[in-house]
Amino acid sequence: MEHDLSPSALADLRRPRPYPAVSVLTPTHRRDPLSTEDAVRLRTMVAEAKKKLESDPAVPRDRRADVEAQLDQALAEVDLAHAEDGLAIFAAPGEHQVWSLARSVPERVVLSDTFLTRHLVSAQTAERPFWVLSVAADRVTLWGGGPDRVAEERTGGFPLVREESNFDPERLMRVGDQPGNYRDEDTRRFLKEAATRLSSLMRTHPRPLYITGEPAALSLLCEFGGVCKDAVQVPRGGLAHGTPEMVWEAVRPVLEEEDRRRAEEVARELEAARSRKEFAAGVDELWQSAREGRIRLLAVEENYRITVRDDGEHLIVAQDGDLDAREDIVDEIVEQCLDTGAEVRFVPDGALEDAQGMAAVLRY
Repeated sequence: MEHDLSPSALADLRRPRPYPAVSVLTPTHRRDPLSTEDAVRLRTMVAEAKKKLESDPAVPRDRRADVEAQLDQALAEVDLAHAEDGLAIFAAPGEHQVWSLARSVPERVVLSDTFLTRHLVSAQTAERPFWVLSVAADRVTLWGGGPDRVAEERTGGFPLVREESNFDPERLMRVGDQPGNYRDEDTRRFLKEAATRLSSLMRTHPRPLYITGEPAALSLLCEFGGVCKDAVQVPRGGLAHGTPEMVWEAVRPVLEEEDRRRAEEVARELEAARSRKEFAAGVDELWQSAREGRIRLLAVEENYRITVRDDGEHLIVAQDGDLDAREDIVDEIVEQCLDTGAEVRFVPDGALEDAQGMAAVLRY
């Protein structure tokens, strides 16, 4: 299952496909006891997709068989043991993809000439993924992080391991010679290679970057420039050989402080926008402004969701049982804002209580 929505991956997902491009969305659960329910729901949604294919006169028989086979292959690749909060299956003639999302999605089956990507974009934006690079003289480890965890990533040439028969970093630390270890020419070459690989990774998968390690290691790595100059340094050693829990405990205070500072900045920007009469709130006003490209900054509470329907002129709150209800309007607004160059910031629940969970600073 895919998880990392890089710019190149999103561009590929958004390109037109031969009709039908099928998108199947379903909520999932990270842990038992609901995993059995997830499996049943997923099979039901794939069966619904096949029924739509069979009843669509615009889909020739051979193309329908192709897409149905792609759906079956995608279903077989789903690993609910590692499920997050949502799942998206994309299938078209000759291809399929399975995406895991760290954000819940509504149950939907859509046939079109493009895949439905707004939920992936919203989940990626809300999750605010980041990289952690843990540096030591003999190993450089890459971790991928999200709102509440990190996990080791084996991509971009990481982990990078220095293999020398006479190299003993533990002995160097025991005798107190660790700082001198980072003045060694072989170590310089090793960390220069790490910096090169990191720069390549950041070009294709840009994320906020945190670097952990002994101060001497951080200083040497940043001598090689590149993306390190924009990274947040966490001067704590031992994490290149550590566990995800150790890395998370090291970076969590830094992340919490950044979240607090960002929330305060958003509050100040929204208040200033009110005084300039460049403030917007309410799902209908925000939807109209997003479509017109007027939003410069969109602020959304992390778990804010609302179901609406279109009465022909405005969006209004949907009632239970409304057949034309749109459960994903927040994701639509987020993606529309990103497509028009707006900045989207997710803030803690309750931070936008006076704006009912979502507000914006307008360009004009």
